[in-house]
Amino acid sequence: VLLLDPLTATVARSAQRPGSRTLAHSPVRPSRAAGPGRSVVAAALAPNLPTNSDYGQPSSSDAPPSAPIRRKVSARDFRHPLDQQNTQLLQAIPGLSNLTKALVTPLAEQMLILEQLSTSILVGPKQLPHIHQLVLDAAEVLDIPPPSLYIRQSSQPNAYTLAISGREPVVVVHTALIELMTEAELQAVLAHEMGHLKCDHGVWLTVANLLTLGVEISPFTPSFLVGNLQDNLMRWVRAAELSCDRAALLVAGDPKVVVSVLMKLSGGCPKLAGQLNVDAFLDQARGYDEASNSPLGWYLRNAQTRQLTHPLPVARAREIDEWSRSAEFLALGVTPAPTPSGITDGLSGIEV
Repeated sequence: VLLLDPLTATVARSAQRPGSRTLAHSPVRPSRAAGPGRSVVAAALAPNLPTNSDYGQPSSSDAPPSAPIRRKVSARDFRHPLDQQNTQLLQAIPGLSNLTKALVTPLAEQMLILEQLSTSILVGPKQLPHIHQLVLDAAEVLDIPPPSLYIRQSSQPNAYTLAISGREPVVVVHTALIELMTEAELQAVLAHEMGHLKCDHGVWLTVANLLTLGVEISPFTPSFLVGNLQDNLMRWVRAAELSCDRAALLVAGDPKVVVSVLMKLSGGCPKLAGQLNVDAFLDQARGYDEASNSPLGWYLRNAQTRQLTHPLPVARAREIDEWSRSAEFLALGVTPAPTPSGITDGLSGIEV
């Protein structure tokens, strides 16, 4: 059983980290309205509030746009080309998806549910409803049933997605991440995690790891082939992360919100969060590209990233900035929507 997408960590087996899980399909759950007495359409007709256009300047305050109003989105609309290519290769293998979904037993399912219910806070209409609304809005943009959201006490700013066969998927967010992010950035993180659900990444991450394990245990497989398969697997996993950054952009509507998340996860802390500059971080990303744009730099860059499950933060920042200006993204017609009513209520003690 594998842990899916810790936001900043690597893929680890459940034996190495208690509570790790595998992603699978989930049943549809209806979403509630955008607020008391307000439909999503009514919320969209309200006047626009200030957006995130000042991300290039240090700021200690920001509010997220609610779900951009747009046509139903397909995973094909934002899936990274390398993600798409490698997913198709996995889908062509008969029976592997069903085998993966059968690995989690009913007993394991119940244990995972009880763990979250007993050690975390379940967000909902009566518990942190302003954060619950972020989930509903992001799920509407991505056209998926909203997952359950749990907030877990931890000093590590992180978030991850898990799902259990036949049950509602779950997103877990650590308290340290909430303290570090604005609400716009928190919603982008939630959208990133939901991107894994939209793209059905959990099934294929598990399949890919099973394939690698099967090759490794075969005594007849040449060692160079094992290494090549592992390299290809890690390359696909990194591409999957780029797809989910795009999902975050679809919900945020502003690439600087997504870049700010990556910047803060690289070296941010609550004390410095309001002083960080997104434009300077993008300049840093371009500087990294220039520094690694030689034969030696190319070799060192590949050695640095070869076994990572996540692309380097500066590479992710540059990638999402470029995609936000592409004809492909602009053709999707993403428009930021008004901030939901009362979205900052209940955040006393958290500077947003």
